[in-house]
Amino acid sequence: MKLMIASDIHGSALYCQQLLEAYKREKADKLLILGDILYHGPRNDLPEGYAPKQVISMLNEIKEELLCVRGNCDTEVDQMVLEFPILADYCIISEGDRMIFATHGHIHNTDNPPMLKQGDILLHGHTHIPVVREFDSKYYINPGSVSIPKENSPHSYMILDNGKFIWKNLQGEVYKEFDITE
Repeated sequence: MKLMIASDIHGSALYCQQLLEAYKREKADKLLILGDILYHGPRNDLPEGYAPKQVISMLNEIKEELLCVRGNCDTEVDQMVLEFPILADYCIISEGDRMIFATHGHIHNTDNPPMLKQGDILLHGHTHIPVVREFDSKYYINPGSVSIPKENSPHSYMILDNGKFIWKNLQGEVYKEFDITE
C-alpha cells in the first residue's frame, strides 16, 4: 500500500488544497493525517489561508481515503463536523516486520515512547519539523507540517511506499529519503 502521510494542517484551506492536489498526483492508496486538522492553537499564528470550514468540506469529500489520529488541537467538537474518525490517539501500521506507531506526538514521543521493539518506528507530527533519526535502537520519523513548518523546513508531506519514506514539499519535489529495508 502506498501511503501519504501529513500533519498539522491547522485549518489552512490554502495548504490543505495543495496537499489534496499532491495526494491526487501521488496516487496514494490512503492519506494518513497525524493530527491538528482544523485549529491553529494558541501558540501558533494563524496560518495563511485559515478557513477551517473549507478544510472540513475538502476532507469530508474524501473521507473514505483518510486515516487520522488526534492532535493536541483536535477536539470532540471537531469530530462533530468531520465525517471520518479523528479521536484515536494512535494507529498501528505494519511495514514488513516492523511496526509503525503513528500518533501526533504530544503524548507519545521520544521522551515518552510507546512500547516498541528494536527497529520499530515512532511516526509523529506535532513539532512541525521533518526528521528521521534513530533512538534506543528504534526510529523516530516526522513528516513536518503542511501549513506551519518550523526551522526553515518546507510545507511538506511524506510518502511511504515499499519500506521507503520520501519527504516532499507540496509541489512534489523530494528533499529527503529514508529506506527502512537497508
